[in-house]
Amino acid sequence: MTLLGAAAAWPLAARAQQPAMPVVGLLSGRSPKDSVANVIAFQRGLSELGYFDGQNVEIDFRWALGHYDQLPPLAADLVRRKVTVIVATGGGVTSTRAAMAATSSIPIIFVSGGDPIDLGLVESLNKPGGNLTGVTFFLGALEAKRLELLHELLPKAALIGALVNPTFPVSKTRLEDAEAAAQALGKKLVVVHASTEGELKTAFTTLTQQRIEALDIIADPFLVGHAEQIVTLAARNALPTISPLREFTVAGGVVSYGTSITEAHRLAGVYAGRILKGAKPADLPVQQPTKFELVINLKTAKALGLEVPPTLLARADEVIE
Repeated sequence: MTLLGAAAAWPLAARAQQPAMPVVGLLSGRSPKDSVANVIAFQRGLSELGYFDGQNVEIDFRWALGHYDQLPPLAADLVRRKVTVIVATGGGVTSTRAAMAATSSIPIIFVSGGDPIDLGLVESLNKPGGNLTGVTFFLGALEAKRLELLHELLPKAALIGALVNPTFPVSKTRLEDAEAAAQALGKKLVVVHASTEGELKTAFTTLTQQRIEALDIIADPFLVGHAEQIVTLAARNALPTISPLREFTVAGGVVSYGTSITEAHRLAGVYAGRILKGAKPADLPVQQPTKFELVINLKTAKALGLEVPPTLLARADEVIE
């Protein structure tokens, strides 16, 4: 009887002694709805290192839904959960700083559009130092290129609108880049702000009153989460748009140009896998995606009566017809 009892108890004891499944905390300023492609790409990066959600790793999501003030308590919650690594995304430096304030010991992988050195996240790209590393795609550095593309599409347009969320920490720097690029092209930039749905409608009323001829969307998680509303308002006001993210062009914007955000999340997944295998963040150089995407929505352009130059179409990575 004693032997039988011991034998019956053995499987339970063995299971109890098995190591717990590691947990990756994903902290985002965005929402699950507008992050599907990024999550899939992140999971693909993890799988390249042999980790599969629900099998040998758990991904624990925390979504701020565009409310950046919610990021600190969400980050603290992940720390209390004792996750193995935190991936901070969908809020750039805001989500990263929330994670940094919550822990100095748990590894943090950021996915950010800003310069991580200028933002004080890392000491250098090659040797990040501390418990941080990640992927940067330098969104602001491409503002000049985007306005050049807009000029190529609309060479006679003199008044360009810039839609900015003033609550997003790095918007000021990106706006400064856009203003410098507009001045170099001999164009005037009219800035409108929006951080709520109501302010979006007011912003477009202002753009119409100012007789703006095109719109540069200085994207952040809030504006990305309202991409469909923004392009609907732009279409209603016959405003061609350019943005750094493919999401806006797929939703109905005219042009987008920037690094691939999904590729950045795949790289973050690879780094999460490497940390799960024992690598230290300080030893993992900050990565920069090398894939750039020029996407043109030809259907929207035709609806607005725009003739897209053949030279621009020929350079496009994707044309939506």
